[in-house]
Amino acid sequence: MTRTTDGRGGSLLAISDLHISYAENRSLVEALKPESPDDWLLVAGDVSEIVDDIAWALGLLAERFAKVIWAPGNHELWSHGDDASQLRGVARYERLVEVCRGLGVVTPEDPYPVWHGEGGPVRIAPLFLLYDYTFRPAGTLTQEQALERAHEAGVVCSDEFLLHPDPYPSREAWCRARVAETERRLAACDPEVPLVLVNHYPLVRTPTDVLYYPEFALWCGTTATADWHTRFNTAAMVYGHLHIPRTTWYDGVRFEEVSVGYPREWQRRATGAPGLRRILPAATAAQAGPTGGAA
Repeated sequence: MTRTTDGRGGSLLAISDLHISYAENRSLVEALKPESPDDWLLVAGDVSEIVDDIAWALGLLAERFAKVIWAPGNHELWSHGDDASQLRGVARYERLVEVCRGLGVVTPEDPYPVWHGEGGPVRIAPLFLLYDYTFRPAGTLTQEQALERAHEAGVVCSDEFLLHPDPYPSREAWCRARVAETERRLAACDPEVPLVLVNHYPLVRTPTDVLYYPEFALWCGTTATADWHTRFNTAAMVYGHLHIPRTTWYDGVRFEEVSVGYPREWQRRATGAPGLRRILPAATAAQAGPTGGAA
């Protein structure tokens, strides 16, 4: 099968939140195939909590797609009791980057590749930013108040027990460091080439307004990135984490939530099992799936 390496002739596709610890989701991954041998695939995090499973899934996809680009989710960063690797924090992230590079998968630590297919050229920027508890519930003014509200509501992300920030003193400190470094890299990109930003979390808070449990927004991003989609020349922003696949628009920029989610979530949808979302060439309204938006 002949492939081009720059995306010409193919599509730019995306998916996230594969959660392959569930057998139903592992079967979905086994069935994923490109539309063309030239297709690129964006994977916006939460493949699995287990390093060997992450390697299996990304390796399978790297064999099928011309290029795979990965941004980590919170689940990849968990130090899970069932994982042979008990690395924590930065050391765990660096191990995942090493695994990806061995598979030929692009990570946030690599040069941002340029896709030259229809609708391009665009530069693909996989991001690793984390969150800093600034998406606070209404009526709370501090991180401490916000976390207290979440605990009172019984809505606490497992990250509080499994995602360790070592050697940083806190997850929010790690987030601040990642935001600063990523902002520097994005500012250095050629502004004439539009960006497709790929992050596990949305860059703006508004997508979290539809969460059934609003307190969970605390673990969904940072206000430090609220203007990135307008400050940088952005063609599209791809994210996951919320398990609410849809297309929305903010300040004229398309945001694509591309989650698979847990079987109990996608099995009850009339649309059935989610598949790959086409980012470029731009899909028609019918192809794009559920839409929403904000000015």
